[in-house]
Amino acid sequence: MRLSTFLRTEDDRTLTLLRFVLGAVMFAHGAQKVMGWFGGAGYGPSMAFLTQTLHIPAFLAFLAIAAEFLGGAGLLLGLLGRLDAFAIAVNMLAAIMLVHGQNGFFMNWSGSQPGEGIEYHLLALAMAAVIVLRGSGAWSLDRLLERNLTSGDSGTYIWSGTASLPGGYMAFYRRMFAFMRF
Repeated sequence: MRLSTFLRTEDDRTLTLLRFVLGAVMFAHGAQKVMGWFGGAGYGPSMAFLTQTLHIPAFLAFLAIAAEFLGGAGLLLGLLGRLDAFAIAVNMLAAIMLVHGQNGFFMNWSGSQPGEGIEYHLLALAMAAVIVLRGSGAWSLDRLLERNLTSGDSGTYIWSGTASLPGGYMAFYRRMFAFMRF
């Protein structure tokens, strides 16, 4: 598969909304596990819980945390949205199979269940599936990169050390805002 095909997306603001909401939720959950933000435990205790309590191999536990943190950040930026959404979908499926599936459908609002059900995970799976199938949508770095790849202009002036750095950045931002039509 060509990179431009992988990045291809429509100028669809609904996809942008799905991508941004899923990215924000997943990034927040990942930041709890990586940085200890938003009342989270941080990396060490999160890895210990996943490996010692849930008996997930360390490499897979690391990938689960990375899927939430890096996948969430990638979705917020619209960078490699299909890959980010796929990683999050795999993470949600694993959460259903390993932990939440046994607790039924509903979240544990009243505290009467032994844990949380799967309704949240199903919503995240549905959102991720749409992004995997349709791409990152409007206002995404994927859309900008795909346009550069298919226009015959690889955009190398942005990354090249031979071009002037300020000129490269100015050209990048001109292109970025040119495709962000409101």
